[in-house]
Amino acid sequence: MEFIKGFTYGYDSRRGDYLRPEARESLRTLKERTNISHVIMAFPALQDTAQSVQIDYKGEHIISDDELTGMIEYAQGLGLKVILKPMVNVRDGTWRAYINFFDHEEPCESTWGEWFKSYTEYMCHYAQIAERTGCEILVVGCEMVMSERREKEWRNLISAVREVYKGLITYNTDKYQEDHVTWWDAVDIISSSGYYPINDWEAQLRRIEKVVKKHNKPFFFAEAGCPSRTGSSLNPNNWKHDGDADVEEQERFYREMFSRVQEADWVRGFALWEWHTFLYDEANAHRDRSYGVFGKPAEKVVAEFYSKI
Repeated sequence: MEFIKGFTYGYDSRRGDYLRPEARESLRTLKERTNISHVIMAFPALQDTAQSVQIDYKGEHIISDDELTGMIEYAQGLGLKVILKPMVNVRDGTWRAYINFFDHEEPCESTWGEWFKSYTEYMCHYAQIAERTGCEILVVGCEMVMSERREKEWRNLISAVREVYKGLITYNTDKYQEDHVTWWDAVDIISSSGYYPINDWEAQLRRIEKVVKKHNKPFFFAEAGCPSRTGSSLNPNNWKHDGDADVEEQERFYREMFSRVQEADWVRGFALWEWHTFLYDEANAHRDRSYGVFGKPAEKVVAEFYSKI
């Protein structure tokens, strides 16, 4: 598998956002300034609570099919390869990893079967778009930790997706979960969220390598990054961490992460998190506390790393 020099784009978009010229300008800027080869288009559907069984992917909270198709074609026109990443968020703010139901069904309680039926419909909808537009990879799930034990349901979902999409399939497990998924053989590529503390990358890469070699599959980090906040390099997955703006700490995180990965040739890329649909004023980049790297020292680190591959 070729090395994925990627960035996640568009996660913060709502209905109509992809139609604005600023959105395309942002994507063009991303390509020009970071030397990416792949763009990961991520967008979240919603369910009401962690125990709801209906997934809403048709409301105003999500980009329309026509918008998505247009942006995929625009990205491809820029020479980028597209990875499609439909995600699920919970309206009440619960992290998607906690979506969960009883293993033994009870009368009047929501069930895994009901949830997977809705989730499979959702995923197959976007699998059809991925097939029609020639997307390189489809990510069939992201950080759905509590559901990962439902091996049979995940295998059935992947089989259903393969009926309509002939490209490569991956599943994005969460950090520290790589060696707990029992159905890696069902996907083409193993991927995970690489939000590891700055001082722990070497140990975590050794652990993940064992999983990759066991299954003999390609691997990439479907998410990885660090907010530009004081203290975030030690807890990069905590988007609620209340540190001061610190673009130098973000830069140090990226340098350490890339340095360690260069020693692990089995890592075949990144889908860094994240590049905003609408960019903040570059003059104020040093005040920005998000995962974004636009106009920050980390942007140059990314561009330099990707340019050497």
